[in-house]
Amino acid sequence: MNPSREDVRRLVEEIVRRLVAEQAVTDNTAEDRRLIDAAFVERFSEGDVVHVPSGAIVTPLARERARERGIQLVEDTLVPNVTARDARVIAIGADHGGYALKETLKPYLRELGWDCVDVGTHSTESVDYPDFAYAVAQLVAQGKVTYGIMIDGAGIGSCMVCNKVPGVRAAMCYDIATAVNSREHNHANVLTLGAGLIGPNLAKQIVKTWLETPYGGGRHRRRVDKIMQIERRYMRSRGKDG
Repeated sequence: MNPSREDVRRLVEEIVRRLVAEQAVTDNTAEDRRLIDAAFVERFSEGDVVHVPSGAIVTPLARERARERGIQLVEDTLVPNVTARDARVIAIGADHGGYALKETLKPYLRELGWDCVDVGTHSTESVDYPDFAYAVAQLVAQGKVTYGIMIDGAGIGSCMVCNKVPGVRAAMCYDIATAVNSREHNHANVLTLGAGLIGPNLAKQIVKTWLETPYGGGRHRRRVDKIMQIERRYMRSRGKDG
């Protein structure tokens, strides 16, 4: 039985992956290169702009998946070397009301195997949550981190801010059910929390559940794609209108 095109592509990816691994053993600079495969591309939605590390190796199947879904792969020297296998970097931010919970969640995230990029704030001195929510959302939208978490008093305002940034799908979660739904159904890439509404223990449960719940795809993909299509149509209309 002749192998299908899909089988051939997967075989090519496996060969490339092995070659990269072997090269890393003998070449001290090779460890700085990263492999972008189809699994990495599948994490994003139709029309996303994904920034990948400069010098990364993009497999043929990954390029085809990106073309099929209208995903643009952009080389960026500022992007951390992150791939589907080691993409465990998360941006976290808070205003003064969420500062204490942010500091509680950072070591917990590390326990779960995630590296944190803390965008602030760094004290309980009064600040404006939009500044920090925007910083988190920007890192996610630019592909410089995998996910984002933003904490303010209620989680609502920060969610609004994050969703103003193209490419971001932020969800304000207050229990386990909303955490599961936002990931499985809505492919959320930013989680917002209300420190005034939930305690540290529930926050940890929500974060763990949110990070461990995979995107369901299937019928949900069509609906998430429609969300992103609305965003793209609006952006195009703004461009045409000047």
